[in-house]
Amino acid sequence: MGRTSRIPGFHKLTLEERLKIVKEFSQLTDEDAETLRSGRPLPLDVAERMIENVVGVLGIPLGIATNFLINNHDYLVPMAIEEPSVVAAASNAAKMLRAGGGLKSLATDSIMIAQIQLVRVPSPYTAKYLILERKDEIIDLANSTNPLLIKVGGGVRDVEVRVVESPLGPMLITHLLVDVKDAMGANTVNTMAEAVAPLLEKWTGGKVYLRILSNLADRRLVRVWGRVPKDVIGGEDVVDGVLYAWAFAASDPYRAATHNKGIMNGVIAVALATGQDTRALEAGAHAYAARDGRYTSLSVWEKDREGNLVGYLEMPMAVGTVGGAVKVNPVAKIALKILGIKTAKELAEVMGAVGLAQNLAALRALATEGIQKGHMKLHARQLAITAGAVGDEVDEVVREMLARGEVRLDVAEEILKEIRERE
Repeated sequence: MGRTSRIPGFHKLTLEERLKIVKEFSQLTDEDAETLRSGRPLPLDVAERMIENVVGVLGIPLGIATNFLINNHDYLVPMAIEEPSVVAAASNAAKMLRAGGGLKSLATDSIMIAQIQLVRVPSPYTAKYLILERKDEIIDLANSTNPLLIKVGGGVRDVEVRVVESPLGPMLITHLLVDVKDAMGANTVNTMAEAVAPLLEKWTGGKVYLRILSNLADRRLVRVWGRVPKDVIGGEDVVDGVLYAWAFAASDPYRAATHNKGIMNGVIAVALATGQDTRALEAGAHAYAARDGRYTSLSVWEKDREGNLVGYLEMPMAVGTVGGAVKVNPVAKIALKILGIKTAKELAEVMGAVGLAQNLAALRALATEGIQKGHMKLHARQLAITAGAVGDEVDEVVREMLARGEVRLDVAEEILKEIRERE
C-alpha cells in the first residue's frame, strides 16, 4: 500500500488485516506487532515499578483512526478509549476535513510555568521589583539544575512576578517560564522552583510554601484550522446546524462542558495511547476555556464566503516524547512509532488536530440525525457482549435490538435467550 492514511473499508477488515496494514504503514517490527496482538501490553513487573500497591493491569481498547492529513502529512492515529463511536467518528471527520485540504496545526514552543508562592511579604510591590531586578541570577540558578536541558537548547526563558489577592492577604507569585523541549516537563520545572525558592525568601523576607508547576500551560498552545466543503458535509443547512450548535456552546457553560468533552474524547484517547498525563491535559484545557472569567467553547466554527464550514481550535497541549510512561509502557512506545513522531511539538499538533476532528464529528451528528443514532449501534455491541453473546450471536443480538428500537441490557439478554432456545 502507498503511504496514505486514507484507507476505505478499514473498519470492515479483520483485526489481523488491520494490524498488517498498520505494521506496513509504520514499519513496525514483528515484536511490535506481537505486543499489540497479545493483548498483554504492560507486564506486571513494569506496572509494579510505575505506581504503588499494584494488583493488576487494566486493559483499554486501542484503535486506529484513519484518514488524517495534518500539515500535508498522512497519519494513522492510535487512540485508547473505552467509549464506542469515538474512533469511527474521528476517522469520518478526518475524511471530511481531508476533502478541504486536510488539517493545519501549529504548536508553540514547549514553555511550562513553575510557580513559587511567597506569603507574608512586607512590601509585595517592592519585593516584585527586587525579584525582577535579579532575574538573570534566578535564571542561572534554575538552569544549573538541568545541564542536559540546557545542552539541547531548553531552559528558563523568562521570569514573571504577580501580586495575587487572596482570602489570606496578598501573595507574591513568581513564574519561571521554562522551555522543556520534548519533555512534558513537570519534574524539570518543579526542581527549578525548589532551587530558586530559598533565594526569593532571602531577598523578600517572605515565606515560601508552594513550589510547583501550573497545568494552565497557556504558553504551550496548539492552534488547529480546518475546512470542510459544504457539499461534503451535507449542504449549507448542515453547515448552519453546526454553527448553531457551536454558538450554543460558546454562549452557555452547561453546553460548553459537553462540547469540550467531545474535543477531549479525541485528545485524551491519543494521550492515553502515547503515555501522556491525561489529568494535566484535562485540567489545562478546561482552565483555558474559562480564562476570560466565563467557561466557553475551546473551538470556533464559521462559514467562509463560499458557504463552506471552517473550524479553529486553540488550547494548551503539554505533552512529551521523552520521560515518564512514554518510555516505560511498551504500547505507548509503539503508538508513537505508529504516528512516526519524534518531537513533542509534532505530537501536540497531531493531538490538537484529532481534537478538532472529534468536535466536528459530534457537532455534525447533533445538527443532523442526533448523537444517539450512530452511537447506539456501537453501544448495542457492548450490551450484547455484556449479556454473554459470542461470535455471530453478537451481530444477531445487535440487529434485533436495533430493529426493536430497544437498546438495553435486559433486552439483549432476552434476545440472546431466544436465539439459543431456537438452536
